[in-house]
Amino acid sequence: MTAGIVSAKARALPDENLVPFIQTDVAVNPGNSGGPLFNMKGEVIGINSQIFSETGGYQGLSFAVPVEVAAKVQDQLVAHGKVTRGRMGVTIQNVNQALAESFGLSKPEGALVSSVEKGSPAEKAGIEPGDVIIKFDGKEVADSAQLPARVAEMKPGATARLEIIRKGSTKELSVTVGEMKDSKIASASGAPQEQGRLGVAVRPLNPDEQRQSGVKEGLVVEDASGPAARAGIQTGDVILSVNGTPIRSVDQLRSLVSKAGKQVAILVQREDARIFVPVDLG
Repeated sequence: MTAGIVSAKARALPDENLVPFIQTDVAVNPGNSGGPLFNMKGEVIGINSQIFSETGGYQGLSFAVPVEVAAKVQDQLVAHGKVTRGRMGVTIQNVNQALAESFGLSKPEGALVSSVEKGSPAEKAGIEPGDVIIKFDGKEVADSAQLPARVAEMKPGATARLEIIRKGSTKELSVTVGEMKDSKIASASGAPQEQGRLGVAVRPLNPDEQRQSGVKEGLVVEDASGPAARAGIQTGDVILSVNGTPIRSVDQLRSLVSKAGKQVAILVQREDARIFVPVDLG
């Protein structure tokens, strides 16, 4: 059992912004994560989940999944055998004092929309870049970290009311929440052959990665095994094309590889260099 102090709530982590983590100084080490986080009344308020550490050991900052989030996941798994999450299709950023003054806000609050995905629920609802979302489904959005978790909690197909500030004026919109799709290719041995033939687990680039790499399309390699690993493809590589065909989605990659012969030429970007990697699919 561990004891500690809650120093922040609704924290978004770099690799996970769909869970509003509880930040504590509870000593979490490999082997004791997954245990309960108690309040002073002995009630479970969270599940100790992870730490930020360079050594792999406890360094004073740990994060717990709020118990209400865990309960909702449990209910979905029991009822449907899987977890579904809502999505709007926007890229957002936090509003600091300078941005608040620029957008005519009385104080720094809300989530500033920097881009809207084409054809997304957000675009259909009329959300535009430059809008500041200050309320979602009747609840105030104090900062941008709160919004992804609230949207993810919504059932796909449900309707949510938004309150936004656009060019200094308050406006209400209605958005029908879409469903977040799983973007990874399964590479386990039990997966269908056309899904695991190349031997990579991939996902689309997020907006930050697109800006940093200068690449608008392509898939980030999260894990490489089998033919891909033997050919030298590494975690972090960005797959740009297969046999000269630009890659825009996970489904497209799967389709091209399943139809290919014994050899494919994969164009990847590795840091600032682009190289063709010949892969023997056998």
